[in-house]
Amino acid sequence: MQLSHRIRRFALALPAGLLLCPLSAAAGVLPDDRADLMYHYYDGGGVQIDGPSLLVRKKFAEKYAVSASYYVDMVSSASIDVVTTASPYSEERTQYGVGFEYLRDKVTYAVSFSNSSESDYDANTANFSISQDMFGDLTTISLSFSRGWDDVSRRGDTAFAEQVDRRIYGVDISQIVSRKLIVGMSFETIAEEGFLNNPYRQVRYRDLDAPLGYSYESELYPRTRTGNALAVRGRYYLPWRAALQADYRWYNDTWDIGSSTFELGYTHPLGLHWTFDAHYRYYQQDQADFYADLFPRQDFQNFLARDKELASMESQTLGFGVSYEFKAPRLEFLDKATLNLKFDLIRFDYHNFRDLRPTGYPIGAEPLYSFDADVIRLFFSGWF
Repeated sequence: MQLSHRIRRFALALPAGLLLCPLSAAAGVLPDDRADLMYHYYDGGGVQIDGPSLLVRKKFAEKYAVSASYYVDMVSSASIDVVTTASPYSEERTQYGVGFEYLRDKVTYAVSFSNSSESDYDANTANFSISQDMFGDLTTISLSFSRGWDDVSRRGDTAFAEQVDRRIYGVDISQIVSRKLIVGMSFETIAEEGFLNNPYRQVRYRDLDAPLGYSYESELYPRTRTGNALAVRGRYYLPWRAALQADYRWYNDTWDIGSSTFELGYTHPLGLHWTFDAHYRYYQQDQADFYADLFPRQDFQNFLARDKELASMESQTLGFGVSYEFKAPRLEFLDKATLNLKFDLIRFDYHNFRDLRPTGYPIGAEPLYSFDADVIRLFFSGWF
């Protein structure tokens, strides 16, 4: 059963992203050979996700680099969506990925492919990007294109078969302003077409003949969606080897969803081996124009949604991390290694999605839904 993109993003963030951060990469140099092995755990809103992740990266002749990644998610869900309209379930999701990079002078070409599969959803994604350093290696400009094609099925219904086509166009600019300050800006356009909703989710509508005073019918979404996202970021390095970071992202799409994300972080090294970091993240979004917690009647409008991820909501994240760098005596092929632990506490508050589990409330006046989630990532990184 398909999980929301927001849960996937929080639960599955592999530290591989650290390898590719445009604000920290050296100009005209491929990242070092590295392997990351991680265990991730998410618990929130009746959903538990955990499993291992692995990424290995190797370069050759300082011009070529290959990478391979592997994820496993073991999911059990008794979320509010499941409890109110279906039965709890468990499943496993696996994802494989490969990548290749080629550095020619000051231009880096990169291609990658990944496949993610679970019992009722199969996703394929191909990426291509090109980046070039210029103006004395102080500026890096990157162009990217991503194409995804997904197959959607439904348990217990062999006749159900749908597809999703997704294309993402991006441009990114990173600028070294001074020895201490790096800034960046990126813009993305995301175009989706096909079956964009969850085949199991339902909306509710008023029905005076029903025992609860309301009944359910299947969601129905538009088959196209186009969104634009603009992000700005900055890193400022302090004299005592610490760093401040600030990020802001704006998003808007043709479903009338608008969102803003702000994140502030601080990284502080202690001695030669320890690094501590903390960050705060605030996210706010408006609802989709065809969303409602309770519709006046059946088939009230052309498109219908009660997915809480399309509701008006906000979330706040407080995160902490610690990293210990060491030389592994029994792993002589490693130049260095780090052991890392990261923990995020996330609070989700929905402004117009109601919790139907408590009884005794008038229809449409049930308590608004909110929950807390814990995300833990424990990973080992080795450079060789």
